[in-house]
Amino acid sequence: MTPSGQKHRIIFIDLMRAFAVLQMVQGHTINVLLAEQFRNTDYFFYAVWHFMRGMTAPIFMFTAGTVFTYLFRSVKKAFGENQRVKKGVKRGFLLIGIGYLLRYPTWTVFDFSEVSELSWRIFQAVDVLQLIGVSLLLLIVILYLSEKTGINDTVLFTLAASLIFFSSPFIEKIDWLLFLPQFIASYFYTGTGSLFPVFPWAGYVVAGGVLGSYLAKNPLVFKTKRFSLLLVLFGSAFMLVSLVSIPIMNALNVEIENVQTSPEVIIFRVGFVLVLNAIVSFIALKVEKIPQLIILVGRNTLLIYVVHLLILYGSAWNPGINFLWGKTFNGWSSVFAALIMISVMTLMVLIIHKLKIRNKELVT
Repeated sequence: MTPSGQKHRIIFIDLMRAFAVLQMVQGHTINVLLAEQFRNTDYFFYAVWHFMRGMTAPIFMFTAGTVFTYLFRSVKKAFGENQRVKKGVKRGFLLIGIGYLLRYPTWTVFDFSEVSELSWRIFQAVDVLQLIGVSLLLLIVILYLSEKTGINDTVLFTLAASLIFFSSPFIEKIDWLLFLPQFIASYFYTGTGSLFPVFPWAGYVVAGGVLGSYLAKNPLVFKTKRFSLLLVLFGSAFMLVSLVSIPIMNALNVEIENVQTSPEVIIFRVGFVLVLNAIVSFIALKVEKIPQLIILVGRNTLLIYVVHLLILYGSAWNPGINFLWGKTFNGWSSVFAALIMISVMTLMVLIIHKLKIRNKELVT
């Protein structure tokens, strides 16, 4: 929301935030429950689901970067006086801390005598929350450098995202355990079991900062068709460039060990996310107001993310659905379970909101 209030709320960002987290919820749910025999891209619906699942993390991370930078830049104060700096640092370390708690290796809390080497490896691996936490801290550093150097933050965001993306194939090939302890090395590559190391995944968050900064510097631009058209053009251009990158990479004899670090895949994903934002922003032009429930879902992405992971995958203190019924459902049962999970998460957010209102009324 802009400082001027509700009437300037960027509806398409609210829609993207809600879509991103609910897409992640359904993706995790179906992935946990769907039996192996139904995982065949020859099936049209599975192929579509599989494609969108690959796009979920880039959408989620890009949106996180957009929202954070937009809110930061909407505060028209110097870096040292901007309250978003302190909030961002706290949020970053909170995400990192929660990320490790979700993978805590023992239910006894302080007794590590029976923790296996595999459990330690899993605990030290970097997942979505640690990645976004570190990425938010990186955004803050870039914003600081922008103010101190006088270089436009859009330029710095673009350079940083490009550096992260295009260095990723080479970073992935280095055995970082030869130079760094596993806890730190996990942030650089997947060799320690990390699902979302900084290279290339932080690039999506930083790329989102470009859009967030643009929105903050151009109030109400999101209310124009021109904005949606620009997003479509840029997104389409990225997807076309991704096709061109294939022969270039072949000509340079660059070997890709991890498809997630492939420039072709990265550029296509950025383009797809931009086109998706364009579609949602165009739809939002026709909407003056959206249900508050959608806004609440978007505001509570962290809560939804943590709770649904605890239900699905469990923790050191509780067994998850994966342990009880992992990969035993057929297609329709998995879809039905995903709808139930989405409904439960949405209901949880609504109940918490109602309780907050009631508690506030009692206090006043």
